Amino acid sequence: MNIEILISFVVAVFALAISPGPDNIFVLVQSIRFGKKYALAVVLGLMAGCLVHTSLVAFGVSLFIAKNEILFTLLKFFGAAYLLYLAFKVYKSSDEIDFNTENIPAKPVTKLFRQGFMMNVLNPKVSLFFLALFPGFLFSETLSETLQFFILGGVFIAVSFLVFGSIAMLAGSLKTYIERHPNSGAFLKWLQIVVFIGIAIFICI
Repeated sequence: MNIEILISFVVAVFALAISPGPDNIFVLVQSIRFGKKYALAVVLGLMAGCLVHTSLVAFGVSLFIAKNEILFTLLKFFGAAYLLYLAFKVYKSSDEIDFNTENIPAKPVTKLFRQGFMMNVLNPKVSLFFLALFPGFLFSETLSETLQFFILGGVFIAVSFLVFGSIAMLAGSLKTYIERHPNSGAFLKWLQIVVFIGIAIFICI
C-alpha cells in the first residue's frame, strides 16, 4: 500500500474543497442567511450524493480495468486532459466571490438535504470528475480496484465534509475575511488552477 499516494490525494481534495465553487458557495450563503443547521443539511445532502457517484465510478471503472489495461491507461490520460480543461475554465472565470443572498428562499432542513443530494446526483460532471481523479490515485497492488475506489470515495467525502462543515460553521467570519481581503478570491482561484494542473501531471507520471 502506497501511503504517499493517499496523502497526496487528501491534500488534493482539501485544496479543491476550499476553492470557491457552486457547492461550497451555496453552503456559505445558506449559513449566512439562515444559520448553520441549514447549511449543514445541504452539506450532508451533497456528501450523500457523492456516495452514488463513487459507486457508479467504482463498479464501472473496475470492469474497465479488468477488460483492458491499455484502455485504462487511455482513461488516465483522458482524466488528465479533463483536469487541464477544468483548470482552463477556472482561469477564464471571475475571481470575485458573490455573496448575494437576496433571492434565496428559506426552506426546511429536510428539503435542503434533498436539494443538496439532487444537486450532486443529477450533476453528471461529478461522476466525470471522479472518473478523471480516482484512477490516478490507486494506491495498492493487492486490494481490488473496486475497494480502492470506495476507499478513495470515502476519503473524498470525509475531507470534503470537514471543509464544507467548517465553511458552514465559520460562514460569518469567512465572509468578513474575504470582504476585507479582496485578493483572497484571486488566491483561491489560482490555488484551484495549480491543483488541477498538478493532479493532471501526477496522473500522467
